Amino acid sequence: MNSSGRVVLPSAFEDADIDNLALLIADMLERLMAHNDQIPLLAESLTRFHSRAVPSINVLDYLRRIIKFTKVEKTCLLLTLHYVDQICARTPLFTLSSLTCHRFIIASITVCNKGLCDTFCTNSFYARVGGIPVSELNDLEREFLRMIDWRLTCTREVLQEYYINLVRTDSTGRFSILGIDMESTATSRSPSPPAMSPAPVPMSHQHRSIRREASTILIDTATLTPQVPQGPTVEQNMAFADLQKSWGGMESESAPG
Repeated sequence: MNSSGRVVLPSAFEDADIDNLALLIADMLERLMAHNDQIPLLAESLTRFHSRAVPSINVLDYLRRIIKFTKVEKTCLLLTLHYVDQICARTPLFTLSSLTCHRFIIASITVCNKGLCDTFCTNSFYARVGGIPVSELNDLEREFLRMIDWRLTCTREVLQEYYINLVRTDSTGRFSILGIDMESTATSRSPSPPAMSPAPVPMSHQHRSIRREASTILIDTATLTPQVPQGPTVEQNMAFADLQKSWGGMESESAPG
């Protein structure tokens, strides 16, 4: 960091300080969550990643906790963004929100570490670090692999593109990359990356639903075939009703007496 407070990062993501990567990723995910939290939650959009309440720990501190205890590699951190793109493009109803982000992150790290790294921890350890029961992490792991179609990796060039995009779109404007003109990278890429978390477009009232475009960060969604959205299952309807009941309970507890 120089005297002006700006941080000049190395040209390759592999050489970047892992805490700076955590800062950039958390900033990206927080902005994604802030938008997606405004989208009404529908029964058919419920997944195993939805928690009953927003976790008390913020995304940055959660990432730092995972980094501290699991020694996660930088590649796995960046792959989390790739997985966000893959899942949101294939499953348009899924959104990374305050209710899903933390479970998504710990499932992503677990799957990536076990699939791509020479050394990794047990699921019971990842569950303790993530703050969830191991049985729940096991379910999340299976669901995560299904949703990414077992496509665990991408090229180094794609990860580098995520790295540059993180710096270019960082909300603080503190970061730059050595030897790269961030302004030119914003206009030279073709095709342009999809806008992050575009706003939902209301359909006619007869449909009583919301059409959502994929909440992707970087990839060209035209290269992927999204799943056809279907109505909620019995399990989703029951979970949605249970979630609404828990929200009602929290509101009554917080109401003045």
